[in-house]
Amino acid sequence: MPFHKETFDRISEDKRDHIFTLAVSEFAGNGYAAASINQIARKAGISIGSMYSYFDSKEDLFLAVVDKGYELLERVFHGLRQEGPFREQLLELLNAAVWYAQRHPDMNNLYLSMMTEELAPLAMRLSSRAEKVSVEYYQRMLSRAVQQGELRPDLDVPMAAYLIDNNVLLLQLACSSGYHQYRLQHFLAQRAEDKQQLAAQLCDMIMRSLT
Repeated sequence: MPFHKETFDRISEDKRDHIFTLAVSEFAGNGYAAASINQIARKAGISIGSMYSYFDSKEDLFLAVVDKGYELLERVFHGLRQEGPFREQLLELLNAAVWYAQRHPDMNNLYLSMMTEELAPLAMRLSSRAEKVSVEYYQRMLSRAVQQGELRPDLDVPMAAYLIDNNVLLLQLACSSGYHQYRLQHFLAQRAEDKQQLAAQLCDMIMRSLT
């Protein structure tokens, strides 16, 4: 079920994207509680009445924006290779996480903010499609690697999928969150600057735990 009204579908795609871009910036810059739907409408050059003709509330606008982020994540997963050596697939996944977080930092941080207790009630209104896509991809990739003898035969596939997903999330935070970049510097110093090298080293660490 979409979080916007039918009237939003009737405006041009460029105008919809413009509103989403401004909303992402507002929510990412001020946080959900302090974000102003009036400010978003003003910057978009539309009346607040028009904004409420598109969305019932600030909550629905926020959820529509996060849902848009889910669509972007789905495209990333669908673009990943579905077969090949496990290590190459894993490295491609980690590099894709880096690319997404650096290309869409505000959207990435909004998606990750849904994991906080403050926004947990809103998260419950969202579909679990993003998690479903990632879980299915991880488990399929891991199961195939076990069958082909690339990973240990007694591997707990669901737990391994959870391990990989947590590392992907932390890697994305390290690429888009100022605090987590600062934190990364304390642990890895100069190595923290090269995110592709970081992804490769993380890939090696995960591989050692699975083989």
